[in-house]
Amino acid sequence: MQLYSSFTEDSLDKYCAQLINRRPLVHCMTNDVVQEITANVLLACGASPAMVIAEEESAQFSSIADALLINVGTLTSERYIAMKQACEVAHTCQKPWVLDPVAIGPMTWRNNCIIELMKYSPSVIRGNASEIICLAGSGSGGHGVDSINGSDEAINAAQMLASHTGAIVAVTGEADFITDGHRTVTINGGHIMATRVVGTGCSLGALVAAFITLDNNTLDACAAAHALFKRSEEFAVAHAQGPGSFHSVFLDALYQISHRKQNDQ
Repeated sequence: MQLYSSFTEDSLDKYCAQLINRRPLVHCMTNDVVQEITANVLLACGASPAMVIAEEESAQFSSIADALLINVGTLTSERYIAMKQACEVAHTCQKPWVLDPVAIGPMTWRNNCIIELMKYSPSVIRGNASEIICLAGSGSGGHGVDSINGSDEAINAAQMLASHTGAIVAVTGEADFITDGHRTVTINGGHIMATRVVGTGCSLGALVAAFITLDNNTLDACAAAHALFKRSEEFAVAHAQGPGSFHSVFLDALYQISHRKQNDQ
């Protein structure tokens, strides 16, 4: 099934305004490389980040936060236990949570950990094409954290995975595809420069977690986060000289676009 619809700018503005007004607290259990950009992305858009990763605190904080991000990029045994406890509480408390199955495929222990976390019913599964294809049981993963497939190659796998798990599945790439198994939204745009800056994809997972706290339409809320990223990438590449300046201008773009309706008033 390949039924596509686009995401409107009016919907993006609506979700951005809600995010600023509600300022959701996002529990970010993410990898060591991307914690700073993840926090800055959330702050720029109006959300509130927290990086609570200790096993002794993760479950309790999961019950306090509005949403949870699980990113397994730099997974360790201790971090896995803390993540599993946080997921269990999020599931029990019906808190929305996002799973980013980074580098699933080549490494058996990592694969087993991800499959175990899936038992706690993530609200959104977000990854690159190779990760989504692998998680759906149709491939062996990518080249480390890099996809070897185009996002359009993962559409069928994403739709099947969404239907099987009940999660919204988001595939990132040249075009992003967000699906519930029946309806699929396409987000075009963005720029390849975003792949030259560490943490853009991982921080998108945190922004998705923030957006899906806003209403019960998880698919459209997830699409709004992806649309905001694509628009910000386009703005940033038009004003940056390379990856270093792209990083800074990208954060500025996230702020400007997410706050544009407020700034117009």
